[in-house]
Amino acid sequence: MSSGHEHHGAADGQHSSAAHASRTLPATLGAPEVVDVWRTRLLIVAALFAVLTIPFGFSHEGKNHILRAYLMGYMTCFGFAGGGLVLLMLQYVSGGKWGLLLRRPLEAMTRTLWLVGVMLLPILFLMKHLYQWALYPTAAATAQALSAHAITAEQAMTANAKRAMLSPTAVSVQSAIIFGVLLLIATLLNKWSLQRDADPTAGSQASFDKWRVKFENLSGIGIFIYVVLLTDGAIIWIKSLDVTWYSSIWGLQFLVGQGYAVLALGILSVILLSRFEPMKTLLRTTEQHDLGKFIFAFVMLNIYLTFAEFLIIWSGNVPDEIPWYLNRIHGGWWYVCTADFIFHWLIPFSLLLSRDLKRNKTKMVWLTSWMIFARCVDMFWLIEPNFKDAAGNLHIHDNIGILAYITVPVTVMALWGAYYLTQLKARPLVNVNDPHLEEILEPEHAH
Repeated sequence: MSSGHEHHGAADGQHSSAAHASRTLPATLGAPEVVDVWRTRLLIVAALFAVLTIPFGFSHEGKNHILRAYLMGYMTCFGFAGGGLVLLMLQYVSGGKWGLLLRRPLEAMTRTLWLVGVMLLPILFLMKHLYQWALYPTAAATAQALSAHAITAEQAMTANAKRAMLSPTAVSVQSAIIFGVLLLIATLLNKWSLQRDADPTAGSQASFDKWRVKFENLSGIGIFIYVVLLTDGAIIWIKSLDVTWYSSIWGLQFLVGQGYAVLALGILSVILLSRFEPMKTLLRTTEQHDLGKFIFAFVMLNIYLTFAEFLIIWSGNVPDEIPWYLNRIHGGWWYVCTADFIFHWLIPFSLLLSRDLKRNKTKMVWLTSWMIFARCVDMFWLIEPNFKDAAGNLHIHDNIGILAYITVPVTVMALWGAYYLTQLKARPLVNVNDPHLEEILEPEHAH
């Protein structure tokens, strides 16, 4: 179990008897010192890619591309932090051993929410360079832009109809509410997690039941609240880049996409940590296989929702809806669309069909890393074609500034990752007052 690879079939008989014996928790439950090394590497990567971004600011449309790329990096990090919160709540209401392994990584993700909130400030301050409704914040400004042929009649009418929701003040207020509520929920869950481990009656059935009910009561309503707030955030930060675009499942798509990315990062974290104690003792083949099946479910759901929306719009053939897709398949975007399908869905789906791969640590490290990369490709496909200079016309040869979509998100995500590792190291990696702990320390019976 402690090796980097899991072998099955004929090799099963070669497992040592220790793998089938009861285990005991190591004396030290904190994150290993190697986490500091990983954090330092991420900070170096962030600094390097930040420097590489500087020349793009002097290229044609370079500053605009840097801001758009920053939005991409921000939304990816929000997906990790917010998605970590909703998956943490999902674990509390559903139970299961998988939650014991992922709980500390998920809690660490939720404690980065305040940083993600701060990261939103540049987008709010510079929103007029991203959003039409911010550039023309009033009906009079919109009418003037229409008369100057800067926007279409449809854009003008839609922007005026959505003014109550899409205006600089309204979006700032909505953003503050979103982060205020999410931070409150995350703070309570993290506070109670420590209090549960310090409970004087820890290990008793009464203690288990007390904390289970407490977490369930908050998490049940918390999941509903999160879905509502995420839908709002997805609309005002991403969907409104094209003010004429409508989608009835946009929020749900983002929710599933967040689960896809969070599980990839969580499983990656757990497997890398399993090279060292205490995760080395905790991560059995059974639980790794379960996590692999869990992320496979999110891959399938992600495919279903995205294709279902496309199929409905294609079948309806409504002129107001199809331009969103046309802008993403013309002028070179078809290659990105194809890559998105292959990277984001086809490769993970095909590989996760394999039982042996889900049980192989090395292969799962590579696959989960690939899925995080694929999520970034998908985010690029969602964001960049919303802009007039890129819609239906992906031109790289004379537009080097678009390469900021590589350097800026790497910088932002590396900085977020370094803080995530800081939070991961701040607490023990194991909840000791959990009824599943004893079960996970039982002898391994996987075949």
